[in-house]
Amino acid sequence: MPTPRETILAALHARLLALPATALRGEVLPERVPAEGLLILRDGEPGEPEVTLSPLRYHYQHRAEIEAVVQGADRDAAFDTLTASIGAALAADRTLGGLCDWVEAEAPRPVDLPVEGAASLKAAVILVVLHYSTADQLA
Repeated sequence: MPTPRETILAALHARLLALPATALRGEVLPERVPAEGLLILRDGEPGEPEVTLSPLRYHYQHRAEIEAVVQGADRDAAFDTLTASIGAALAADRTLGGLCDWVEAEAPRPVDLPVEGAASLKAAVILVVLHYSTADQLA
């Protein structure tokens, strides 16, 4: 049986799979970026939990990362569309079906990356904070 952490990350990945861009989890950047864009979900860091007693609960603000990448002549507009679609997907259900207390994304810091012999990439890491609680740090 998967842990709450894995269940939440899988639900977040499922949200990204519903977007027009190609969504991967934990993969390396492929040689080609699809025309509609590329998203790579990284598990990130759960951080140090706050602890409450009676009953014992660990409250996490897990910081997952979404690498968003577009390529092409109109990459500024494509990047804007891609990041807006991520925001809309998260806003549609801030609890990922009741798995989290709250999900929120931080603003991206885009960079243009030159590619020799091809159109430049526009990319950013979007931090997604997953607020959830669990009774066991390993479960």
